[in-house]
Amino acid sequence: MASVQTTNAAVLYPGTGRELRVEERPLWPPKPHEAQIQVLATGLCGSDLHYYSHGRNGDFQVRQPLVLGHEAAGIVTAIGSGVTHLRVGQRVAIEAGIYCRQCSYCQKQRLPDSCSFEQASLAEPLSVLIHASRRANLAAGQTVLVFGVGTIGLLACALAKARGASKVVAVDINPSRLEFAKTHGFASQTFCLPSSSSSPSSSHSCSHSQPQSRPQATPQQLSAEKRKEIDDQMRRLKDNMSSILNEFGQKDGFDLVYECTGAEMAIQMSVFGACTGGKVMLIGMGSRNVMMPLSSAACREVDILGSFRYCDTYPDALALLASGELDGVDNLVTHRFGLDDTKKAFEMMAKGVDDDGNMVLKVMVGPGSAA
Repeated sequence: MASVQTTNAAVLYPGTGRELRVEERPLWPPKPHEAQIQVLATGLCGSDLHYYSHGRNGDFQVRQPLVLGHEAAGIVTAIGSGVTHLRVGQRVAIEAGIYCRQCSYCQKQRLPDSCSFEQASLAEPLSVLIHASRRANLAAGQTVLVFGVGTIGLLACALAKARGASKVVAVDINPSRLEFAKTHGFASQTFCLPSSSSSPSSSHSCSHSQPQSRPQATPQQLSAEKRKEIDDQMRRLKDNMSSILNEFGQKDGFDLVYECTGAEMAIQMSVFGACTGGKVMLIGMGSRNVMMPLSSAACREVDILGSFRYCDTYPDALALLASGELDGVDNLVTHRFGLDDTKKAFEMMAKGVDDDGNMVLKVMVGPGSAA
């Protein structure tokens, strides 16, 4: 009996996170309708980091050993007997979904020669933005506001510019990332929110004295106090968003707001950042339940749209990556690791800076010594 080949994989185990091991696993021959691919570049995603750090991402929880990494590209090394659209040695970007393999979209599998493996691994996050932009009807001449300038947010900026947006600006709590966005041409203007405050211009006092006792509140009083607290918070966010809009010279708001953080405050502010008749596209995953200013959205006819993954986007994504139309995209990859150092890569991502204090943006994992 012939011995089974093996390969190595970075495997996350169920729990509260950070239980990651590089393991040797069987490399089974492909089944009739499968292909085997030597992965040469994998981009670490924000959802990968959530799984690694917390054992879950939103509603999705790790329940069995999980091989992380879905932003990948490589070379076909073997094909099953029923595969006719691929050949051994072909360069490909890996689409993580399961498709029919028969329609015209599924037949467009080849990776352009002008597109590197690292660029091809960006086809997955770029596809997220292409799908979201189709749902939001992104069009030339629109004004665009992006909350969050991680990889997804920066790609949102780049895609909006490539599609002819008249103005693209960005908001974040990280000044280094905002400087990166402006320096490399992703956004024409930026605004930095204070990370320790629920609103950018409000001030909060802090008392370290012992709390004073008071009569126990009735359920009706508690309900009234909670409503007032929520109303006050929404009013602060609206006022502060107005200040941000004035800073950007868009007092009436933006045609399209991409929310790429998943943070409750940013989601709420996005509604106030859209113009009358504008759109808010929710892309970031984080908070599972969010209090929304729906009255403001309804009265101003702001459409709140959701987006999850993508469909029929890879040909468009690869063509864009190969075309050079996405300004600054080659600068997104800031760090590279071999497979053996995957845990180090995640730990560095979690910190947001490397040992020298440099900003961490997109981290790539290659075969390294463990391949």
